[in-house]
Amino acid sequence: MNPIIVSFLCSLLILPSLQADWLAFRGSNGNGSFDQKAPASLSLKSDKGWSQSLPGRGLSSPILVDDLVLLTASSGPNQQTLHILAFDARDGSLEWERKFKATGRTVCHEKTCVAACTLVSDGKKVIAQFSSNDVFCLDLKGQMLWLRGLTFDYPNAANGLGMSSSPVLAEGVAIIQVENDADSFTFGLDLANGSTLWKKDRPRGANWTSPIVMREQGREIVALQSKDGISAIEASSGEEIWSFEGGASTIPSSAWSGQGLVLVPSNGLTALKANSTGERPEQIWNENKLKPGTGSPTVVKDKVYVVNSANVLSCAEVASGKILWRLRLKGPVSSSPVATSDRLFLFSETGLGQVVDLKSSTGQLLGTVDLEETILCTPALANDGLFVRSDKTLWKICP
Repeated sequence: MNPIIVSFLCSLLILPSLQADWLAFRGSNGNGSFDQKAPASLSLKSDKGWSQSLPGRGLSSPILVDDLVLLTASSGPNQQTLHILAFDARDGSLEWERKFKATGRTVCHEKTCVAACTLVSDGKKVIAQFSSNDVFCLDLKGQMLWLRGLTFDYPNAANGLGMSSSPVLAEGVAIIQVENDADSFTFGLDLANGSTLWKKDRPRGANWTSPIVMREQGREIVALQSKDGISAIEASSGEEIWSFEGGASTIPSSAWSGQGLVLVPSNGLTALKANSTGERPEQIWNENKLKPGTGSPTVVKDKVYVVNSANVLSCAEVASGKILWRLRLKGPVSSSPVATSDRLFLFSETGLGQVVDLKSSTGQLLGTVDLEETILCTPALANDGLFVRSDKTLWKICP
């Protein structure tokens, strides 16, 4: 065979998936950033985009694993039917759907639902957590590997508005946050079989924030946020490494900068110098003008982006908290922004997608796309498009 043809065929075998992975709530980095090139604009008229109907409600975000888009939904009069769905990212065809019955409480505020927690994946398995405190582990073909109905053992672990903390994975452990004003815990479940490796008592109080993973020098430390502040723990044991008792929000989550700083929604936004020595973290700066609304901060390289309750997007330096520019967007906004180094994408509750030029020295709105449905989820970014869902529809929006 012609050596040029052989070389070409070999190159095809090592080509990566067309879709860069987006493995968790706010992406694989857990802070809303996308390290690769993403679309510069969005259009509903692109022949590369698609939409698919969904079987039930959902605030959970899509995640991307290889060429699969995965998400959850809940249906039925009391939202007792739990759905986990996988679509082909290229054409939107349904690859598989799995349905389960909730074993725990499904009472929720009308704005939220039982499918409020975003999936998380290690690239081989997928963890789904629902407001009913049911936790499922599936492989990428939809085969169930294990499940846990945490309400069987802890019937008071619930609140009257619904749970929405998304799970994270660290060091082979699924971190499941079940924090409320009754029995309040965080669990470390063995990813291999779902057994409880540890259970940690947590402050009592309704809490909708999600854990974050702080990755530094080959180590993964998990930060748990509550009304009392931040607790950094060992993923394998649940043992506390350090804590910050300055209080924190119970709705927007913290963000890991990747530069040794964790940005906490506390008294506005507070930057803490993380450590692995057990010493109290050093507060580097605090800026009350960077207080997030409902969405969590987004960190891209040396910048942090925050949307406040007045729908104003602020860009600030991660190192100092200095605000560089502010831009008023159309709201109201419940989701968190996602961004590359040059574009930021944000959806309002009314379904208006807004694209912001981050290369501009003052921030500039480049364009909009109107889905005309209620959007409460945080979108997922890929090389060739953006994925976003409502209660009724999943979209892939392309240039």
